[in-house]
Formats: sequence, structure tokens, C-alpha cells
Amino acid sequence: QVQLVESGGGLVQPGGSLRLSCAASGSIRSIVAMGWYRQAPGKERELVATSGGVIKYADSVKGRFTISRDNAKNTVYLQMSSLKAEDTAVYYCNALIQTSLIFTNQYWGQGTQVTVSS
Repeated sequence: QVQLVESGGGLVQPGGSLRLSCAASGSIRSIVAMGWYRQAPGKERELVATSGGVIKYADSVKGRFTISRDNAKNTVYLQMSSLKAEDTAVYYCNALIQTSLIFTNQYWGQGTQVTVSS
């Protein structure tokens, strides 16, 4: 079994910063990719940023958010700056993890709320 545990969400004022963390644990052979998605009320879940062979960002966060990984800790971070009200959402960690020679699966964290409001 694999678990993804997120932390770092909260309430922040417009223009502020937050850093999200997500640590993977369990039966991990290798981590192919890790990233972040978000889902705002009444909207579909969308990609925010992903780090695998290449780093990819949603256009709406380019220049404001930075994704990074600590491979030794099986952890992915999302540094969010210049936050806007429209960044308010539940942020989900996502990982593509090889658990054996033949099994690679996608895993999700439980989600962490980010609220940008004055």
C-alpha cells in the first residue's frame, strides 16, 4: 500500500504565499512522477503542476507557483506566491508510483484546503 500525506494548506491573504508538501510512503519501488491538482467548488479537478521527466504548469499559475521534489524523502512541494482569490481550492497531491516490477499505479492524497481571502 502507498499513502500520500499532504500538509501546508490554510487561509492566506491575496498576494501572500503558502507552501504545500506531500510525502509518499509505503511499498514504493520508484516514483515516476509527482504533482498537484486542484478542485474549486463547482469546478472540475485541474492540473496545477507536475514533475516527472519534465515539469509542467497550468498557464494560470506559471510564474507564481514552483514545484519541486526531494527524491530522498519521496516528497513533492508546491511553493505558491502572489496568490489570488481564484487559487482558492482543495489541492490534491498525485503520484505515479511503481510498487513492483510489473505494477505502476496512480495515487491521490486526501486533499488540503487553500483559501485566499482578505
